[in-house]
Order: sequence, then C-alpha cells, then structure tokens
Amino acid sequence: MKEFIKEDKMSSLIHSNHNLLPVIHRFGIRLGFRNKTVEELCRQYAINTAFFLSIVNTFHNPKYFPEEKLLAFSPLLIIDYLKKTHRYYLNYSLPRIEKLFHELQESSRSSNNEMQMVEDFFRDYKEKLAHHICDEEQKVFPYITSLVNEPEKLSDKKVHLGFEEEHKSIDLEIDDLKNLIIKYINPDYDELICNELLIEISRFGKDIIDHSRIEDAILIPQVNRLQQEV
Repeated sequence: MKEFIKEDKMSSLIHSNHNLLPVIHRFGIRLGFRNKTVEELCRQYAINTAFFLSIVNTFHNPKYFPEEKLLAFSPLLIIDYLKKTHRYYLNYSLPRIEKLFHELQESSRSSNNEMQMVEDFFRDYKEKLAHHICDEEQKVFPYITSLVNEPEKLSDKKVHLGFEEEHKSIDLEIDDLKNLIIKYINPDYDELICNELLIEISRFGKDIIDHSRIEDAILIPQVNRLQQEV
C-alpha cells in the first residue's frame, strides 16, 4: 500500500482513501486544497509535516506504524492531536451512531426488545468511553504537560499510565456491538439505515483502535522515559 509523502498533492490523499477526511480535519486543514502539496498545506496551517504524515499513514495503512518516528515527536504534539480526536468522537461520531440507532428503532414495525438491548449496550459503552476521555483530559494530559514543561515540580510524583487493558476493553466492545446488531435484532427494520449504522460503527471502531495504539505504543513510553529522567 502506498505511503504518502510530503510531495504528494493533498487532494490525492482523499482520492486514495476518503476515510482520511476526519483525520485531516482534526489538524484544522479545510477542503479547497487546489493543487497544493502536503508540505505546502502543512506550512500554511503551521503543522509539523512529518507528524502529519505519520498520523495519516498510520490511519491509511494498518501495517504502517512508525514507532521510532512518533517517539521522536514531543508528547505535547501528540496530546494536541489526541484532544482533537476526543472532540471528534464526543461531538460527532458517538452522536451520529446514537441518531442512527434511534432511526433504526423508529423504522421497526414492532416492539423490538432486542433492538432496545443493543441500544442500551451502546449507551453504556458511550458512557464508559466518555468517562475514559474525561479521565485522560483532566488528569493524565495535564500531568504529562507538567512533566514536559516543569519536571522539577514533579520530582516526587509519579503517575502510572497503564491504560492498555482499558483500551483493549473499549476496542473489543465495538466488535461486541456489531455482533449484537448482526445476530440478534429482529429483521423488520429499514435495511439502508441498518447498513449505514454498521458502516459508521465499523469506521469508528477502526479509528479508535488506531487512537489507542498511539496512546499505548507512543505516549505512554514517552511518559515513562520522562519520568525516569526526572
């Protein structure tokens, strides 16, 4: 699979993989690229080109994960991107899925207890993810920021950031959600809405797996290294 480089036209990224649109938007880059290259647009938006390409290629190709490159970037750069991703999940992805659930239930011609069970499962998942995000943004990210900017003030404070198991649970529950829909809802629904719902959940699932990978394989090792230095 092609690896994008700084000389590529930004428009070619979208033509190659339209699922990169949300990732590109998280960097603040808006459509209307004209014929500008990745490097030209990154310069225009004051974005680190190498970091942008590492993230875009990670989401584009499941086999691509440049740990050494990503480990070289500042944790603050990674935190900024992760925060923007959190906003995308909370303000768009999860509400979008919830809306489709409601439309699917409305399309059913009978009282569908199975559908309600699946929707309840999603709402529990949504609450769990929102709590996880809140914990990261209110406790973990400020600690890391202080560790980078004012390490001398944290010489006697060390925080364990073992989120791997929590991330694994969050990732696996997306598969559970899809299986519940595929196997257990009554077949009296609008199939177009159901297909759209499954596509949206699958897209979200892939995105959050890559998101967790960046936190587990890059951010946490960076923090562990900084803690050792302190």
